[in-house]
Amino acid sequence: MGRHSRLQRSSTPVATEAKRTGSLAVTPWLFVLLAASGGAGAVLRFVVDGVLRSRLRTTFQWATTIINVSGSLVLGVLTGLTAGRMLPTELGIVLGTAFLGGYTTFSTASYETVQLIREGRKAAAFISGVVMLVASVGAAIAGLWAGSAL
Repeated sequence: MGRHSRLQRSSTPVATEAKRTGSLAVTPWLFVLLAASGGAGAVLRFVVDGVLRSRLRTTFQWATTIINVSGSLVLGVLTGLTAGRMLPTELGIVLGTAFLGGYTTFSTASYETVQLIREGRKAAAFISGVVMLVASVGAAIAGLWAGSAL
């Protein structure tokens, strides 16, 4: 194989290369759907957070916990459905990566945990962090099981 043929192969467009290898083809529409879905997830998080904080007046970060656990559960279901080929890969990516990425808020959970530490509430910070982690991973496992069973 000469140098010229290697140059031609390396200049293959991304979408053509993706189709050839069986991986996901990247298109402008996929980027639009990702952006719109991520924005919609963030808006839903904002609304759910506001509703929960207005109704649950405690020192524990229930709104953030409920959002992250429910998002993990839904992501598990989507992953199970996508793996079982009941949901197209592209839709699983748009909903799982963008929508649920915008909906869940692990950065807020981290911030709230750090704030508890800064306030000297180390036990509450530890409990909050552990509850969030265990509940979210457990919900993702349950969702994966449920999505795979369908």
